[in-house]
Amino acid sequence: MIVTCHPDPVPARSARTGVTALPRSAMVLAAGLGTRLRPVTETLPKPLIEINGRALLDHAIDRLAIAGVECVVVNVHYKAAMMRAHFAGREHPRIVLSEQDELLDTGGGVAQGLPFLGEVFFVVNGDVVWLDNGEPALSRLADAFDPVDTDAVLLLQRTLTAVGYAGDGDYFLDTGGIPRRRRGGEPAPYLFAGIQLLHRRLFADPPGRIFSLVRLFDRAEAAGRLRAVEHDGEWFHVGTPQGLAETRKRLA
Repeated sequence: MIVTCHPDPVPARSARTGVTALPRSAMVLAAGLGTRLRPVTETLPKPLIEINGRALLDHAIDRLAIAGVECVVVNVHYKAAMMRAHFAGREHPRIVLSEQDELLDTGGGVAQGLPFLGEVFFVVNGDVVWLDNGEPALSRLADAFDPVDTDAVLLLQRTLTAVGYAGDGDYFLDTGGIPRRRRGGEPAPYLFAGIQLLHRRLFADPPGRIFSLVRLFDRAEAAGRLRAVEHDGEWFHVGTPQGLAETRKRLA
């Protein structure tokens, strides 16, 4: 059911304050063109590609619902009519479509969806699938978040265990949960898994209308307000035909 949703701000868990409620709102980024997955995406938006009989997008939303999220904002652009039709029959969680006339990149997309999001909220890329091992990754992000000292907590995955990924990584991570983004040509052992917990103050001074979330992460890192958690389960990136095939094979 597609409705307007204005969730009450609910802080994430904090060791300092003892708050135990998880965020009740989240955003899934699903506006991209999926060019690297052509020809599949010439007729179907990437978030609607099926993995084990379930749309890629629904894998993420199902995880958010299990974590207690009541409202999910989904930004749409490419083949928006198909996205609207897909959600027409979904009852839980509540879905808000944030339609974009142009691609706004990850940061601009979240900024447009802010009116529907709480004070603290999850953001998940629409082209990733993850399996938990023990405590859910979303709960672990909340455990690492402090509403006073933290603007963002990122989920990181070791590059050696990532399915559908072929790159040099994004971050280093110390034992205290403090990440450092790689610079220059140095390879890093962790990639950003596209799953995060954000405070809306991260967007207080956006660098424009179209921008990447990485620019805000760099700002938070420089201010000592960025944290990260290493994912302890499996993680799959469905960004290329090879990644799609590998993911389907591993999850079959």
